[in-house]
Amino acid sequence: MDTLASDAAEAEAGMKGITFSAWRGEHYVTLAEVLVRLGSFGLDLKWRVACDEIVDPRCAELERRSGGDGMDTLTLLSLTTPYLQLIDAEAHGSAEGGVVIVLTEVDSTWWEVRAVDERVLGGLRRCFPDAVDL
Repeated sequence: MDTLASDAAEAEAGMKGITFSAWRGEHYVTLAEVLVRLGSFGLDLKWRVACDEIVDPRCAELERRSGGDGMDTLTLLSLTTPYLQLIDAEAHGSAEGGVVIVLTEVDSTWWEVRAVDERVLGGLRRCFPDAVDL
């Protein structure tokens, strides 16, 4: 995640963030679910993903497709469905050359979401009422 971390360091300074449990009872909230909950905000983004643990062959494909300009949202969704549980992964969504959202999956336990647009965080708070500010 070092390359992604350095890419997002500047952007995160201007971002607000929330965190919420990755579990709803027995149900794991996948990256695909979080992406869908972003609504139209996430549609035109380019994504780069890094996984600390390769738990599924799709993780390696996510990282491969993250090279260069990254992948579009529909490609990312196709690689994370029907069910992909991540362990320590980070996805950076960019628009016009700058990172606008960072989705961090922490130890298959928590999601941390940082975004430049607080309306995105508000929408996620409605979907995940246990969300708290970072």
